[in-house]
Amino acid sequence: MATPREHVERIRKTKFSIGGEPNPLTEDLHQAVKNLSAELYTKDVHFFMELIQNAEDNEYPEGVDPSLEFVITCRDITATGAPATLLLFNNEKGFSPQNIDSICSVGRSTKKGNRKRGYIGEKGIGFKSVFVITAQPYIFSNGYQIRFNEGPCPYSNLGYIVPEWVDENPTLSDIKEIYGSSFSLPTTTLVLPLKPDKINAVKKQLSCVHPEVLLFLSKIKRLSVREENEDPRLNTVNAIAITSETNFVTRKNIDAESYTLRLSVGVNADESEEECSYYMWKQKFPVRRENKVERRMEVEQWVITLAFPNQERLHRGTTLPGIYAFLPTEMVTNFPFIIQADFVLSSSRETILLDNKWNQGILQCVPSAFVNAFTSLVKLTEDAPMFNLPRMFGFLPVNSSSYAELNAVRESIRAKLVAEDIVPSESGMSQRLFHKPHEVGRIKPVFWDILKKARKEGVSLYNLSSHGTYILHSSFDKAEYDQILNFLGVSHVNYEWYAKCIQGSNLVLWVSDEVYIDLLLFIAKNWPDFCSTNIKNIPLLKYVSLVGNVSLCSISQSFNRNDPMVVCLSSPYNWVSWMIDWNKEFRCEANHYFMPQSTHLVFELYPEKSVTILQWLREQAKVVSLDVYNYARVVSNNLSSDRRLVVTYAHFLYHSFLKQYLSTDQVAALCGVMPLVDDFGVVRTRRTRVLVPATGSKWANLVSPNLWRQEDYVVLGEDYLRPSNFAGQITSSQELITFLKSYASASDIPQISPPNSAIPAVSGPLTKENTFLLLDWVQNLRLTGSDLPDKFLTSLMNGSWLKSSINGCSSYRPPSQSFFYSSSWGSILQKGSVLVDIPLVDQIFYGDRINRYKEALRTLGVMFEFGDACQFIGKHFMSLAASSTLSKDNVLSILNFIRFLREKLLSPQEFISSIKTGRWLRTCGGDRSPDGAVLFDQQWKTASLISDIPFIDDDYYGQEIFSFKTELQLLGVVVGFNGNYQLVVDYLKPSSYLTYLNAEAFLLILRCMRHLRSSDKLIAALSIVKCLKTNQGYRYPYECFLSDPEWGGLLLIFNSFSIIDRDYYGSGIFSYTDELKKLGAMVDFEAAMKAFALIFRQKASSNSIGKEHTMTFLSFYRKLKETHTFHPELTNCICEVRWLRTRLGDFRSPKDCVLFGPQWKSIYPITVIPFIDGSDKYYGKDIYGYKDELKSMGVVVEFESGVQFVADGLCFPQDPCRITPANALSLLKCVGILLEEGNDCLPEGFLKKVSTKWLKTISGYLSPDECLLFDNSYGLEQADGPFIDEEFYGPDIRSYKKELNAIRVIVDVKKGCKLIGSHLSFHSEFSTIIRIYNFLSMRGWKPDSEATRKIWIPDGSSDGNWVDPDDCVLHDKDDLFGSQLYVLDKYYENEVPLRFFSSVFEVRSNPSLDDYCKIWNIWETSGAKLSNDECCAFWGYVKRHQSSKTEKMLAERLVKLPVDSGSDGVLLFNKHDVFIGDDLQLKDHFVLHSPHPLFVWYPQPSLPSLPRTKLTELYRNIGVCTLSGSVQKEESSSTCGLELKQVNPSDVLIVRGLIRLLLGFLAGPLTMETGERHKAVQCLLDVTVFETSEPATLSYSLSLSSGKILNVRVSQMIRWDRESSKLYTVKIDGTANQKALLEYASSFSEEIAKGVLWEKEDHINSLSELIKLAFLLKFDEEAVGFLLKSKNLQVFVEDEEFLSAAFPSE
Repeated sequence: MATPREHVERIRKTKFSIGGEPNPLTEDLHQAVKNLSAELYTKDVHFFMELIQNAEDNEYPEGVDPSLEFVITCRDITATGAPATLLLFNNEKGFSPQNIDSICSVGRSTKKGNRKRGYIGEKGIGFKSVFVITAQPYIFSNGYQIRFNEGPCPYSNLGYIVPEWVDENPTLSDIKEIYGSSFSLPTTTLVLPLKPDKINAVKKQLSCVHPEVLLFLSKIKRLSVREENEDPRLNTVNAIAITSETNFVTRKNIDAESYTLRLSVGVNADESEEECSYYMWKQKFPVRRENKVERRMEVEQWVITLAFPNQERLHRGTTLPGIYAFLPTEMVTNFPFIIQADFVLSSSRETILLDNKWNQGILQCVPSAFVNAFTSLVKLTEDAPMFNLPRMFGFLPVNSSSYAELNAVRESIRAKLVAEDIVPSESGMSQRLFHKPHEVGRIKPVFWDILKKARKEGVSLYNLSSHGTYILHSSFDKAEYDQILNFLGVSHVNYEWYAKCIQGSNLVLWVSDEVYIDLLLFIAKNWPDFCSTNIKNIPLLKYVSLVGNVSLCSISQSFNRNDPMVVCLSSPYNWVSWMIDWNKEFRCEANHYFMPQSTHLVFELYPEKSVTILQWLREQAKVVSLDVYNYARVVSNNLSSDRRLVVTYAHFLYHSFLKQYLSTDQVAALCGVMPLVDDFGVVRTRRTRVLVPATGSKWANLVSPNLWRQEDYVVLGEDYLRPSNFAGQITSSQELITFLKSYASASDIPQISPPNSAIPAVSGPLTKENTFLLLDWVQNLRLTGSDLPDKFLTSLMNGSWLKSSINGCSSYRPPSQSFFYSSSWGSILQKGSVLVDIPLVDQIFYGDRINRYKEALRTLGVMFEFGDACQFIGKHFMSLAASSTLSKDNVLSILNFIRFLREKLLSPQEFISSIKTGRWLRTCGGDRSPDGAVLFDQQWKTASLISDIPFIDDDYYGQEIFSFKTELQLLGVVVGFNGNYQLVVDYLKPSSYLTYLNAEAFLLILRCMRHLRSSDKLIAALSIVKCLKTNQGYRYPYECFLSDPEWGGLLLIFNSFSIIDRDYYGSGIFSYTDELKKLGAMVDFEAAMKAFALIFRQKASSNSIGKEHTMTFLSFYRKLKETHTFHPELTNCICEVRWLRTRLGDFRSPKDCVLFGPQWKSIYPITVIPFIDGSDKYYGKDIYGYKDELKSMGVVVEFESGVQFVADGLCFPQDPCRITPANALSLLKCVGILLEEGNDCLPEGFLKKVSTKWLKTISGYLSPDECLLFDNSYGLEQADGPFIDEEFYGPDIRSYKKELNAIRVIVDVKKGCKLIGSHLSFHSEFSTIIRIYNFLSMRGWKPDSEATRKIWIPDGSSDGNWVDPDDCVLHDKDDLFGSQLYVLDKYYENEVPLRFFSSVFEVRSNPSLDDYCKIWNIWETSGAKLSNDECCAFWGYVKRHQSSKTEKMLAERLVKLPVDSGSDGVLLFNKHDVFIGDDLQLKDHFVLHSPHPLFVWYPQPSLPSLPRTKLTELYRNIGVCTLSGSVQKEESSSTCGLELKQVNPSDVLIVRGLIRLLLGFLAGPLTMETGERHKAVQCLLDVTVFETSEPATLSYSLSLSSGKILNVRVSQMIRWDRESSKLYTVKIDGTANQKALLEYASSFSEEIAKGVLWEKEDHINSLSELIKLAFLLKFDEEAVGFLLKSKNLQVFVEDEEFLSAAFPSE
């Protein structure tokens, strides 16, 4: 056996021809290796994974823990000048000669095809990835000391794979020194001197070795990385040592197993190790046929391992890969578990190929593996406590992944999990129960707290899951698991469940009050959700029953319409026991019940909770909070007619007041409305007064009880006098009555309020004592301010019960007819009166005591004073007047009586007061009272003209009446005028009598208005009559003007104003301006001007203001504006109304007029402006003298102020030639003024007017937006575009740049590309067009319309055509389109960058596929032959742009296709008559028999750019049929005429080797089941073989589109008739030549393959080729065995048994 060195030398010599002839393939091999190594990985560091992968695939001695060590050092032990060297140490068995052979090759890995044996490498170039970081890798293993070079070997011109023996640099001792001299070197060492630019990348990757790299490696148990330098301070790589240990106490399933794996990571010796254990689940799944791929053809099972970390994953600052293909990828799944499988990786090893069907099959199995693993974790850990389960649920993929394919895995996991019983529930027993997620419900945390407290208090919750939903176990029902539970679809229970639970678990009665209010708080906070449940019907509210027990009621009972039950709370809480005790006494008559005292106490202890609960109780359960007062109101409102309860209620109020539970005001209010028991024992709810019981009362002496009842007075019954005991409170006999007197107004005379009824007792005389009792009662009522009812008072005033005396005679008279006197005025009145008697109270009978009751007597109508007597006399007279009119004598007697009293020095005022209001004095206006009459004299003469004053009728009374002026004045008669203006107004005549008044009468009216506070009546009467004399006759006041000498002349301009006649009224009229103004007359300047403005406006509206009016007005305006302020209405009128005539022949307001001046001369010809008509025909030149006045009124007098008129009145002539430069410049000046006034934008109307064609340019008259202002700094000439004609306008036009810009002239040539481009079509000079193109190109111009989207195609220097860019291309390298398209590089060469046409006009660089299709269609219709070059150009373009879209277009557009017609050109034939000659033998037959070409054209010779295979594929994709798929085959239907000889099947090679080959093929790529493949080959074993002297014939026919059919006949050397199980073969002897033998082998292999695989046609060709090769080897058993292995095929044990049975002798 050769030594390692000899082996290496042999490889160099035999494989790489070092020392021999050069190998012509070495350069190709070198390039292949270089390309693969350079492109295989996208990062510099993937060598690291490849080396770990190689180490995992290595073989290791028994008893050795496989390890892999990386050491990096700065020592140059290879003497290559490398600044750093990486060494790899592996304790494997070492390199074998086969390994060396493999590493010196490409794609010949010794591990290839051994996935079943656990190998994870597959590319055969893994080691060569080290060339990314090193130029010379070294291998030391099992005596081999070799290196490889990146560069080509000088002897073989080949790099990468040529081995070179190493004697030194380094030596084994050099390596050992780095590894550690105290340790023996591992079997294999790699030495990699690093490239300088790769050192940082390598160090970075070594420092970032993922701690989980060993997680899924079955062999390597230890991996370490360290840096070894003489000076440790130079170390920059983070050291790490990773160790893997597996707990092989596994649980095994049918096709799965689980175990625990622990990884520990040590970083530095002085730091503790980090550890993490992983629950590993490994499960096998059969590989599905549809997921098979060539690279995994031998693998029959997928092994999927899932890792579930029990602690925080080890990551060392790196990302956490979620997918492993034995080694970590860079795919972060965002899942809390790791997926490992034999994935097919991308070439970069960063990711798996998600679109690979093999990987897709694996990912489809992951959900099943996960569910099995998860179920095992959750259910089979029987000894784990329940609170450990939620941690296991942390492995669920609740977060979505960034990969759509992995999200599909996640959703599949979710779908499977929701169908599993995996969620733990509350069972109430030790047995753990699991259910499907949708069957389990969650409880709110607050309710869990309530349940836990209830459980501690002994409440049984065994039936928690008995209310229609299983309840999630409490250890899992936490907020921290929300995301997990949401992922599973575990939802919260509905609120109906809570209602059932509360009722079913007796949570209300069986828990303490502290838990009870927590329960109420939970319901209150969630009431919107509860309100639709049955909670309202569940007994929920505690209350104290009638017998004192704690009971329950539902909320719905509070809403019972017929008998609602009200639960109450005490406010404050400490009064509850008092109200509960009394509630028992009342027998809960009001259906109100109080919550227990203990519940009140808890409410008081937890005020924050109570706020919410109480609000809910009030709003939703109608629970009311009652203090004693409100409770008393409730009881009062619900007391029945039960006499005892009513009396009890009175005692309740009394004792509640004593306990200070009720305030004075409250008890008074309650007593005022409480029902009472009367003296008949009847309960009375209505009353106006309350009387003490009759027994022992005073009122019984004067008033009958019936009177009280009629007035709803309640006489208390005797029950209130008895002692009693209620609710433990004792009341004595008089206590309650005293209380009722104070607070229920129970009263007696004199405190009692009398009824509104007549008292029968006063209808006759009263005893002295009863009189004083009655007077005492009345006097008390007065003192208390009480009203005496009308009937009661009337009966007392009119009853004859008071003893009196008249002229010494005694009698009983009513108080209202009695006098109480204390002086001698009575005798005097007897003398002065006329037969009037006065009754006096008998003071002798009543004694001095009567004097105490003067006020009471006065109240009852007794009269005390002299005035009362006078009034008595006066009433006597008035009674006479009421019955008939007083005679003249009566009146004179009254006047004499008044005079008598005055003379006696007695006041007549009382007497006067009693008679002065009576209508007994005759006047000219009828009988009147004195204070409404007037005694006539001359002062009243003028007043009598305008007023109907009631003068005393002196004709009736005579002249004597005038002697009583004083007495008449005392009575109220008006004597003398004395400025009594009000009386004039009061009796003012109707308005119809006030017309045409004389001056004295009208002036009296004005005086009345001045002296009276209100003159409304006068104003109303006079304002509607013509009472004022004016220059136009009598007029209404509002029509009149009081003219002022200063401004009155203004009123004379128009004969439209009525001016008051000053001569008629005298100058005094001017002193009454205020009064005239009130009447409506215009008396001041402001009012007059306001009226003038109205007339002015009316005149202007009818164009009635003539020249004289205007000039007069302007004259007065000039005079008055210095001294007076015009009323705004006049000012506005002057400025607004149209009263100034203009040259346009119309009237306009001043602000709409212009006063012509010299500045307007240049603009006048192109405008229509309303200049004031200053011609001699109208205002004349004098109008210009009022320039200032007109200006103040708003007339425009300066040019600068009137530019808006220019804008509005701009009117260009129809012929723009009439617009002079002066006109245009003047207009631009106006534009400038408009801009200076702050108008950023000119008015749209003006812009519209100037948008006409009036600006002169080189191209004629154009609108401003079609013009440019020329600028010679851009290399253009004036003729190149529509530039304004500066020669016409002069150089001043440039000074109006801003103005031109404002009217939309383009003043910046850079912005004028659009206009310049739009004028391109006006040019035909090539040099001009080139100049313009250069300018437009630099400015990035784009055409904006089809008109400007044209390209000039020159024909000489000054001729040519403008063409559509769509008809142009930049280039035509195939020179095919000269007659169809304009090829621009033929015209423009280098003068204009062709990219300008491409970017601006979107000209295509080259003809499109559509163009090629069009030219092909032209060729189709022309019928001419194509040249080979034309065909190559066309199909070469199609090949370069091949896509599905291209193929679809060709299939639709191409009618004819090229056929091979010889060397004189290419013909085009209907594509349905053209075929792909895929069967060359058959093709030759049809070529010989067809009159015209049938087969598609191919370039001759073949072109690299247009490979025959690619062109064939293209033909196929556009609808060209293959020959084999188009022909119809007819075998010879009979063997008649042929000599048949039956022969042994083995004679025609139907032997054991053939059958073995067939069985191996059927078991391999077809994965046919054993019975099926045995049945397939049995058909061959069962055939009867016949030998013929001549071959059978086959007929083939080919149908053309014309209907013609081409027929050819072909000989067939062998034919298998499956129906008859016969095989016919032509006899062939051993002397046949090689061609005949090969022809027979082809026919044999094809027929056998078709017969065996007649149902699986896709594999017939593959099997046929395999049979053909074995046929030539005569189906030698060893050769067949080698052939099967070379194709990765094998024969199984059951197949061997089948072969033995079929060929027993062999």
